[in-house]
Amino acid sequence: MAYVPESLTAARTPKGVGFIGALTSRAVVAPIAAVVVFLILWELLVWANDWPNYLMASPSDLPAAYARYWELFLVMGWQTLWRTVVGLVLAVIVGILVGMVMGFSRTMRDALYPLLVGFNAIPKATVVPIVALMFVGQHDFNTILIAFMISFFPIAVSVSIGLSTLEPEYRDILRSLGASQTTIFWKIALPKTLPEFFGALKVAVTLAFIGTNLMEIVSPHGRGLGALFDSGKTNSDYPLMFAVLIALAFLGIVLYYVVVLLERIFAGWAERPAS
Repeated sequence: MAYVPESLTAARTPKGVGFIGALTSRAVVAPIAAVVVFLILWELLVWANDWPNYLMASPSDLPAAYARYWELFLVMGWQTLWRTVVGLVLAVIVGILVGMVMGFSRTMRDALYPLLVGFNAIPKATVVPIVALMFVGQHDFNTILIAFMISFFPIAVSVSIGLSTLEPEYRDILRSLGASQTTIFWKIALPKTLPEFFGALKVAVTLAFIGTNLMEIVSPHGRGLGALFDSGKTNSDYPLMFAVLIALAFLGIVLYYVVVLLERIFAGWAERPAS
């Protein structure tokens, strides 16, 4: 076999292909391996303690629950998902607007921060019954409202911090060149804010699901996976309850990786190469 110099082999391989392939395989294999290990440990924990399924369901109990209630999981899962997404989108829009106001105006930041912190300190579980009673029968609106309320705060704060920490030298230079406030925002402020924004959005995704399911469980007209969980609790169907929890975790992971994909598209420049 003829000897091929290493330099020629490297020249034939496009730069970055090996790194991208390793990163992709690691990004897929590592989470799957972690999930498998978690399920195995869960199964062993139930087996070691000899817990019956009416006390603690094991992963091996879940396939039967999915097979029995698969239609309900599809319908209820979709209802939970779309309400969560709508609430999250509203939180993004309003959070960006409020964050911009606080980021560009110190007076507004000093005025609004105490209100936002105080509102966020209120346990949302205490707000859910109030909202459910105020808008009786409007379950979709109630659920979206709670998802919005619980995920709004981190987005507004992240945008505000990103804009308020913008170096004044950049603004002065652009203003001296005749740039408008809008141009400064699009060219300097927005790109600088994107890493903080996507970091907060990853947190807001999980918070929005918490808000959605709180309302679905508490509301007398509740629908969605939260209502399905409450039905399992009423009937002492523990496999169904844990199957709902796993379904919620799956939806949360899906939305989380949608945010990760958007982050790589719009703010991939801020990500450091993996070592």
